[in-house]
Amino acid sequence: MSDPEVIAVRADEQLDVARLEPWLRAHLPDATGPFALRQFGGGHANLTYLLQFGAREYVLRRPPLGPIAPSAHDMQREHRVLARLGEVFPLAPRSYALCTDPAILGVDFHVVERRRGTVIRQELPEQFADDPALNRRIGHMVVDVLADLHQVNPVSVGLETLGRPDGFIQRQVDGWDRRWHAAKDQEIADVDHMLRWLKAAMPTAQATALLHNDYKLDNLMVDTDDLATPVAVLDWDMTTRGDPLMDLGYLLNFWNEVDDDPRWHYVSRMPTNHAGFPTRAEVVARYAERTGLNVDAIAWYHVFGVFKLVVIVQQIYIRYLRGQTQDRRFAGYDERVRDLARKGVVLIDAERR
Repeated sequence: MSDPEVIAVRADEQLDVARLEPWLRAHLPDATGPFALRQFGGGHANLTYLLQFGAREYVLRRPPLGPIAPSAHDMQREHRVLARLGEVFPLAPRSYALCTDPAILGVDFHVVERRRGTVIRQELPEQFADDPALNRRIGHMVVDVLADLHQVNPVSVGLETLGRPDGFIQRQVDGWDRRWHAAKDQEIADVDHMLRWLKAAMPTAQATALLHNDYKLDNLMVDTDDLATPVAVLDWDMTTRGDPLMDLGYLLNFWNEVDDDPRWHYVSRMPTNHAGFPTRAEVVARYAERTGLNVDAIAWYHVFGVFKLVVIVQQIYIRYLRGQTQDRRFAGYDERVRDLARKGVVLIDAERR
């Protein structure tokens, strides 16, 4: 079965197969057939490759090219989480092996179970593009999966020492502030405005949960024949323990509505502006019902999610400016940064009214 997401490995993202293949054969179960290497073309940060040993398939994940921001693209963390989480949260693919030997690829990487399904990105698959009832089910599923993750007891999978939940919100604001100043190539007044407001209006965490920390529709894999049935949650390299509303606020970034500024649809696109999808308010209400958490301060978490995305997009753009990636998709990301910053200020103004 062909996979439209799988491409030939990009010229500037090749792996040293002569070093890699022997390591894989020594560390993976059933890695006995002829070896082939291809690349997953989606995504914008970590590099993801399809490993094939005859009929047996795995997924290799490694950080992007160039310098890595502190605590970002943490393959050791992702391996630690995925080696155990699937025991209680079946949507987490299993990680089979971690390599920390720089002699192999020059960076940490790990190898994960391959799951098959569809990843919904900017648009719904054409055959499902006009089905409001399905869209509503998809929207509810996205919220319910997040709520289910936040119900997992980290102790049950040996993750009770992951992260530092005490002072989590303050450290998140300070950390993403530092990342912004390390990556920025221009002064943007709207970003400064967001930061001032976030620091002045900071809420108090009411709970601690296992966070995905990059949860959105295109980090979900769904059943190809029923898009409302989840198959896997992907991209766990920023997982930690902390305030669960951080995940919800970040998700709201991508939950577009019909009346939103069109620039927001372009910057953080999920096809949730199609008929049938729940509104952001309905998303928040459903999450609150599923978890029992108070969501009165959700506007702060939403704005923080916007700021976090501003920094992530800027980090990608600065890698492009410095020639650390040749991927032309990133050439216009400076404009996306400015549009996102404006979105954050609009949300702040709406909260003040």
